[in-house]
Amino acid sequence: MYVEMKNINKTFNNFQASNMVSFGIEEGTLAALLGPSGSGKTTILRMLAGLDYPDSGEIYINGTLVNKLPASKRGIGFVFQNYALFRYMTVYDNIAFGLETQLKKQKKSRKERKEILDARVDELLKLTSLEGLEKRYPGQLSGGQKQRVAFARALAPNPQILLLDEPFAAIDAKVRKELRTWLKEMISRVGITSIFVTHDQDEAMEVSDQIIITNHGRVEQIGTPEEIKTKPATDFVKDFIS
Repeated sequence: MYVEMKNINKTFNNFQASNMVSFGIEEGTLAALLGPSGSGKTTILRMLAGLDYPDSGEIYINGTLVNKLPASKRGIGFVFQNYALFRYMTVYDNIAFGLETQLKKQKKSRKERKEILDARVDELLKLTSLEGLEKRYPGQLSGGQKQRVAFARALAPNPQILLLDEPFAAIDAKVRKELRTWLKEMISRVGITSIFVTHDQDEAMEVSDQIIITNHGRVEQIGTPEEIKTKPATDFVKDFIS
């Protein structure tokens, strides 16, 4: 397995957000963490990212135990629900931000950084159909365009894994449906292992290769969309999916 969580427990002020959570995700898979509000799915995502740490259990990425690794050293690309774009930076600078930070740590010269950034940003602008918008600011973009910029920025440093927290929640219904198809195609083209949080069953069924259903901090079922739909493993899954 490329991503593994083994017997993960996490408590916040006597509330058990994760209760013996275990699952594995194969390399190149697009997996959905699906469940109602408060079911523990965002906590799982944040622990994978290194934004929170488990009280017990083990997290592996590509065979490496990452429990004590800081977020900056996990090779994670993160797309936040509200995009988290820098308002006073252009599209180019937003996309380049994480990669430029990485290149500075590698002590690349200014000239080397510019050459690498120009090439990578140009590649991602084309991949996300944002060509010609590199000089615009977030306030000049539509919701769908902002989401694509956030996606491109997360991919710029060549992460091992892409994590997305409710990636379509802030977008209207029509654009949301278009972006679902776009996201699935982009991730398939890039080939990156990806995990996204959603409470939308249709979204999970349409986009993901694998679904992990959570409830009260536990994993209720893991399976393909077809397996979840036709062979619910628990009463909760049966009621939740119906």
